[in-house]
Amino acid sequence: MGGPPPAGVVSTTGSTALRVIAAEAARAAGELLRERFIAGGERATGAKSSPTDLVSEADLAAEQAIRDLLAVRRPGDAILGEEGGETQEGEGLRWIVDPLDGTTNFLFGVPQWCVSVAVHDEAGGVAGVVFDPLRDEIFTAERDGPALLNGSPVTASTAGDLATSLVATGFAYGADVRAAQAEVVARVLPRVRDVRRMGSAALDLAWTAAGRYDAFYERGVQVWDTAAGSILCECAGLTVRELPGLDELPFGVIAAPAGLVDPLLELVG
Repeated sequence: MGGPPPAGVVSTTGSTALRVIAAEAARAAGELLRERFIAGGERATGAKSSPTDLVSEADLAAEQAIRDLLAVRRPGDAILGEEGGETQEGEGLRWIVDPLDGTTNFLFGVPQWCVSVAVHDEAGGVAGVVFDPLRDEIFTAERDGPALLNGSPVTASTAGDLATSLVATGFAYGADVRAAQAEVVARVLPRVRDVRRMGSAALDLAWTAAGRYDAFYERGVQVWDTAAGSILCECAGLTVRELPGLDELPFGVIAAPAGLVDPLLELVG
């Protein structure tokens, strides 16, 4: 009764099938973005939370590409996108999309940006994908499975010594928050091997899952920045915790090996 689903529709909610769809969606957006990045000449069309929080036509086109694909593969699921907001309500699955994480880098010609696609159910993250089109690196993970890079398992850091750890972070767009974050990083920098600030939280989390960084923390992130990357880090065996808001510092996330979480938390709050 009811008949088979329409052509192209994936009716299963299995994590592997959803991971495949997330990867397909990320690639659809990423290939579009790669062409536009190589062509150059992309310009900001406006700003969001502050004059430094830019949005471009590329962001909008990439999100539309993802929404178009999901409308075919998973009609009826909820979708939350950075640019389009929550435009439809589903009954169980929710896709969380950042079509271009690292817009400022993209606009300035800095090759560190990505596409992030995650899917959640009532219990949390089911699958997550972070795609770096310029390096053709696709990081994928699904619940109870390994974190993969181009189909091969990655190895996260097992570091336990903060002094020899490479830590990644990022900064928010508001000046008052940045000032507070500067005080935090001033505490962190003398206590670690070094700090990296590249500009894409989703890609930072993917690189942390892959062991390129020992740990990552950032405040002022949104759910679309961290949804896929957090799944990757958890599947890679890292501890992922929320950072609650504190004075001028907004909500954030930390991902690190078990031996680094507490000492790093003492520094970043």
